[in-house]
Amino acid sequence: MLAGMETRSRDYSVVDSQEKAETRGEGKLEVLYLFPLEFGGKEIPQNTLYVPIGIAAIKQQIDGMIADLVKARAIREYRAIQEYKGDSFIPSKIKITTSHPEKPGGLNPVINIW
Repeated sequence: MLAGMETRSRDYSVVDSQEKAETRGEGKLEVLYLFPLEFGGKEIPQNTLYVPIGIAAIKQQIDGMIADLVKARAIREYRAIQEYKGDSFIPSKIKITTSHPEKPGGLNPVINIW
């Protein structure tokens, strides 16, 4: 199991806007791109999440494994979906699904954030 795949206990329910994520989260939150820039993702608000420090590195590890599988032609499709608790601006988890139309399986990790 990768670090961070376990459940985190910190509560981010009071961080309910981008402004709060940027000000209250200073030093505690970092930017994460849901669809990786290396895969063609853009630095736009729809692709930008704020997560606790360390979560972006975990996702980067996972995306690195996925990149290897793409190079091996074992994966063709990639999807990352964030889930939230209440009105929080900070996602509680990120679910990544990968697939290939002609091959069963795939890598489908879940990153539990809080």
